[in-house]
Amino acid sequence: MLAQWFLAATHLLAFAMALSGGLARGKALRSLTNTEPSAVRRVLIADNIWGISALVLLITGGMRAFGGYEKGAEYYLHQPLFHLKMTLLVFILLLEVAPMVRLIKWRIALARGTHLDLHQATLFARISHAQALLLVLMMIAASGMARGVGLS
Repeated sequence: MLAQWFLAATHLLAFAMALSGGLARGKALRSLTNTEPSAVRRVLIADNIWGISALVLLITGGMRAFGGYEKGAEYYLHQPLFHLKMTLLVFILLLEVAPMVRLIKWRIALARGTHLDLHQATLFARISHAQALLLVLMMIAASGMARGVGLS
């Protein structure tokens, strides 16, 4: 019982952390107008929060759905809202590819002291905000799923 509670609480906190990290990354990217290291570091710190929370969400979600801590894989695999939640996750992950690659390049460039290519910062801000919206939709699906909505 305590393990289930801990996993559920950690999962919910990771959602909150992901939402704040995604919104902060979007805001920092939107306000990025120069290559001043402190401005870029704000983006990268928010990106770290986003990334760490995503990892926690994947681990705790996987354990809850398929590790025998919750209702079990049979429940989740037959739950339409679970499929919606996973579809939203796939969209978030697909949207993340380009920002992730670019921000890795920024980290390398900062370490080397070379020029940063910021021309896609506004696009990545929009992507971050779209991902935050998809995350909210995932949370809505999760709350319905926890209450058995969508099951016959």
